[in-house]
Amino acid sequence: MTMERRTVLKRIGGVGAATALAGCSVQEQGSGGSEGGTASGDGSGDGASGGSQQSSGTATAWYQLQDSEIPAREDAMETFASETEFGVEGSDISNMEKKTTSAIPAGQGPEVFEWAHDWVGDYYQREFVVDQSDELSVSLDQFTDAAASAVQFDDAVVGLPHSAETVTLIYNTDIVDEAPETIDDMVSAMESYHDPSSSQYGLAAPFDPYFTSGWIQAFGGYYFDPAQDPALGLDADEAIEGLQFALDTLRPYMPDDPNYEPQAATFSEGNAAFAVNGPWYLATLNQSDVNYEVATFPAIDGGEVTPYTGISMWYFADGMSEGGADATAARNFVEWFATNEDHATRLAEEQGSIPVLDSLVGSDELPDHVQTYSQTVSQGVPMPTDPRMNKVWSPLENALIEAFNGDSSAEDALTTAAEEIRSNWE
Repeated sequence: MTMERRTVLKRIGGVGAATALAGCSVQEQGSGGSEGGTASGDGSGDGASGGSQQSSGTATAWYQLQDSEIPAREDAMETFASETEFGVEGSDISNMEKKTTSAIPAGQGPEVFEWAHDWVGDYYQREFVVDQSDELSVSLDQFTDAAASAVQFDDAVVGLPHSAETVTLIYNTDIVDEAPETIDDMVSAMESYHDPSSSQYGLAAPFDPYFTSGWIQAFGGYYFDPAQDPALGLDADEAIEGLQFALDTLRPYMPDDPNYEPQAATFSEGNAAFAVNGPWYLATLNQSDVNYEVATFPAIDGGEVTPYTGISMWYFADGMSEGGADATAARNFVEWFATNEDHATRLAEEQGSIPVLDSLVGSDELPDHVQTYSQTVSQGVPMPTDPRMNKVWSPLENALIEAFNGDSSAEDALTTAAEEIRSNWE
């Protein structure tokens, strides 16, 4: 997934050095900072790492990862290729939305690509992804209800889920003795450490729609819910109250740049007491010198922090609609990736990935930080799959930046965003 959704959302380490793949692995400069060859429209490029093509079909798979996540992905593709007669060509894509919406209609896209579930409805209606329910050899019953539901739209199965994600609280154990039980406890700890003149901050948290969702939705507010009337809730009093709470309580202790990279770097470099981030971030922290723990959000008076949750999934792109050996390879790769317990357990241990296989969910053998993220997932709400949600992200992102920078009040920012969204829906 991506820095765009984790900076309006990105994804969800490292393991040993990757060896040559069956097929090729292409790495393009991504928003997560990965670097390598440049991917072409069909997913091939100059960054081949060796290996021969498989005679039984080679899947083209696109993903958007951080540097620390790439070795494990390459390891997974190599393992799949070594255990089957299929190959995989993997490409790390720098802007998944731009690339998929341009390449797929032109017939130059991949067989499969990885992202959060919030594109399901929009991409299915635009015919970027296809129903594979009649072709699958695995049952959705193997996954949690939320994960199984996330990959379906209008009775079509447009992909398979492999992990859940959300954001939660992380604290530096060299600065903070224990997880705060209340927001007052958290504010006290931030206040004690915060000293911008010494590059010390109480909190490092990207201020975008995904990361801020927990606070904006804490007092009964919501971004968009097709089951509600009105469906758009951004300019309701409850949402405005949530944003005002974040601006008053958290913003004073944060670095001045609201974007993902500077906020994430502040904590990973040991210069913040707290962070709000997702399980994908733990791979970066594990490579740093920061001692940290993961915690659920503290209690707040009159509400509960309710972040958006996502299901990370492999989408079946339109390139699979005509079948053939490569489509078969892609389907087999996704089925293997989504249901392999050893692989899911390894990602949980090394990257903090939250399994959605029923056989692993709630297991006491999962790392403590994964169990904590799972608790936060249970407190959150899934991102809507309704196609209209795609029109919400960008205006809301702009609104939050305006409010964060002090250029607009919480009410004015969300009201302006709501007006733009309604206009875009028309």
